[in-house]
Amino acid sequence: MRYRTLGRTGIKVSPYALGALMFATSVGNPDPDESARIIHKALDAGINLIDTADAYRDSEDIVGRAIKGRRDNVVLATKVSMPMGDDPNQQGASRRWIVTAAENSLRRLRTDHIDLYQIHRPDPTTDIEETLSALSDLIRSGKVRAIGTSTMPASDIVEAQWVAERRGLTRFHTEQPPYSLLNRGIEREVLPTAQRHGMGTLVWGPLGQGLLTGRVRKGGPNELRRAGFFKHLGDEHRLDTVERFISLAEEAGLPLTHLAMAFAIAHPGVTSAIVGPRTMSHLDDLLGGVDVALTDDILDRIDEIVPPGTDVGTLDQAYVPPALQQTHLRRRPVSERTAAHPHAA
Repeated sequence: MRYRTLGRTGIKVSPYALGALMFATSVGNPDPDESARIIHKALDAGINLIDTADAYRDSEDIVGRAIKGRRDNVVLATKVSMPMGDDPNQQGASRRWIVTAAENSLRRLRTDHIDLYQIHRPDPTTDIEETLSALSDLIRSGKVRAIGTSTMPASDIVEAQWVAERRGLTRFHTEQPPYSLLNRGIEREVLPTAQRHGMGTLVWGPLGQGLLTGRVRKGGPNELRRAGFFKHLGDEHRLDTVERFISLAEEAGLPLTHLAMAFAIAHPGVTSAIVGPRTMSHLDDLLGGVDVALTDDILDRIDEIVPPGTDVGTLDQAYVPPALQQTHLRRRPVSERTAAHPHAA
């Protein structure tokens, strides 16, 4: 496995990272022992970065058990900020929650440090200085080695870098955005911004949450486990685009999964692409494509199907900023919506 430097941290990571969501017994593989075997095989193949999150049910616990005795060879990443219960303070990026959540993750992972601790989703209710201050203290204590974000808009990335510099705090070292043949929106601003600030980028969803596995065809049954609650997995336009990529992969003599993964790691702004195998056969298929390098001709054909910097629809898991979620932030009061002066004759 060829390794890449994670931003400017000096940490070397594999271009494929192992995502651990599918190791949670309630939403992924129900057999923790098989999940451990998948983790071991990935490590044996040279994948050294494992990415999980406190919100992934029992995933942290399963990962922690599986890497016992191999911890020093693993770049261990986890995340915080998604709700962990009904208590409104058991979520977000406040100092109060970050410090508590980090201790909880360390306990579940059976380790004394986290190599990369990431804010799972932006928290607009918390001042970014508060978040960076808490994360900086975790680094100083030795409990965290590097910090990052996930799905953070480019403007927020820049603000966080500015605040870190002005306040003498540790800056974010990485960003984890969605990226695939179907969703290339981050090429427009997020990737160039991360590159400009020397950040590593771990992209999630390189297989389109299963649409780019070749198992879903237009007009056929959609047996993806998440299709029942993610509308974008049944979007007709996305399925039409998948058919075009299936044809391109066939012309290139590649499985669609290999085409998708090779595309994701070809961008100079991408450090690693996170794969989330649920079974050993899924991992075996992905490992079979580690030596695939796409030609400029193939990449040009991909650009014709989905132009650079564009998305085929919106992911249900995409971050939606308050300016779009809250109507009062994009609508003036009724009394102020007219161009005429209210006292005009």
